[in-house]
Amino acid sequence: MVTMRSMVAVAALLAGTSPVLAAEAPLTALAAGVSEAELKASITALVGFGTRHSASDTTSPTRGIGAARRWTESRFQAFSAACGNCLTIEKPAQVFTGDRLPNPTEIVDVLAIQRGTTDPDRFIIISAHIDSRNSDPNDAKGDAPGANDDGSGTAAVIEAARVLSQHKFPATVVYAVLSGEEQGLNGGKVLADYARAKGWVVEADLNNDIIGNSTGIGGMKESGHVRVFSEGTKAVESAAQANRRRYNGGENDSPSRNVARFLDRLADHNIDGLDVKMIYRTDRFGRGGDQTRLLEAGYPAVRITESVEHYDRQHQNIRVENGRAYGDLIPGVDFQYLAKVTRLNVAALAALARAPMPPAVTIQRDAGSNTKVSWAPVKGAAGYKIWWRDTTAPQWQYSRTAAAAATSLVLEHVSIDDWLFGVAAVAADGSESPIAYPGDAGNFISNPPFPSPQPRP
Repeated sequence: MVTMRSMVAVAALLAGTSPVLAAEAPLTALAAGVSEAELKASITALVGFGTRHSASDTTSPTRGIGAARRWTESRFQAFSAACGNCLTIEKPAQVFTGDRLPNPTEIVDVLAIQRGTTDPDRFIIISAHIDSRNSDPNDAKGDAPGANDDGSGTAAVIEAARVLSQHKFPATVVYAVLSGEEQGLNGGKVLADYARAKGWVVEADLNNDIIGNSTGIGGMKESGHVRVFSEGTKAVESAAQANRRRYNGGENDSPSRNVARFLDRLADHNIDGLDVKMIYRTDRFGRGGDQTRLLEAGYPAVRITESVEHYDRQHQNIRVENGRAYGDLIPGVDFQYLAKVTRLNVAALAALARAPMPPAVTIQRDAGSNTKVSWAPVKGAAGYKIWWRDTTAPQWQYSRTAAAAATSLVLEHVSIDDWLFGVAAVAADGSESPIAYPGDAGNFISNPPFPSPQPRP
């Protein structure tokens, strides 16, 4: 039996509305600028500081987290000099104490800020933590090379800055190297607090933590996938918002989850040999990363992590026991794989910074079997794309376009009861924003947060 619903679906497919990101060639070209040699040089330098524990030496020129942060700053400064001082270096800091920081310790982030040309008050962030640890989380003196955790993520942030600082984008891009993750996600809090104090409109934070290993315990090899973790419901939603979301849906459409979908589509069309595996969790089971601090502040954020982890190479003293090697050393990094994940980040930052901000969206029933989708105009939009999908579908399936002057569109014979809806803003060059789900559940700008306990890293 052919139903109206199936007819709509077939018509949409015949209309060629499957998700394809615009301007693929430029994104691919940007991603191709990522260098395995540069990534290896960065990780080699980071490992050379011996330990980057958050409470390690801050005055030595060759050892400890202070030397590592100054080296990072010098890299950003060199990139800025090459692009006509296009990067502003900021070093926000706070003092923390806790069970993993028994003495008051200054946690310092190193940020390189590339201001946007036409939409500078909108911020796209790539982040990673520079600090490392060994088996004892309070050991600030023993070697903790941290080649993969998180030298790999830090190297990706630095490489993204090297590649993208040679180009201009409408929105502002922030390259964030954080400290204090291993002691309680402190660097993420410093970044979130700094963004709130500055009034940043953060569209997305791509947090890269452990992205360079492709071999798990037992020899399992997986270099074709990268995991992207995203929260399903906002950490900051109020009780009233939660009630509306529980009744009408939206538990799978937070801005962070739609950023993850954006990354998945982008990898399919722009990154050879790498597919995104969307994980419907904020982080690994019972674990945490700096992105949770951004979520706690109401900012969309995802965690990007290698497909298989090797736990002998995380949070371990360097040693050999019964013929089994432990420690987070450079031989445990697959630089070809790391380059692919870094290319995904570079392409995503460029795509997000080129496209407009996702709009605020509402929906209502129209003439019984129709759905009216409405949105607020956004800066830089030359048009809008209205998306819908089955309530059980992982990705957006069908779309219609609307002109820049439009603020609503009626989908005939598409019932509000049977589908999930969203809207993306489209730039003049065709760059498309992430898709925003209707109402508070999907709005990329959230209410002020409420403090909540966070899991350990």
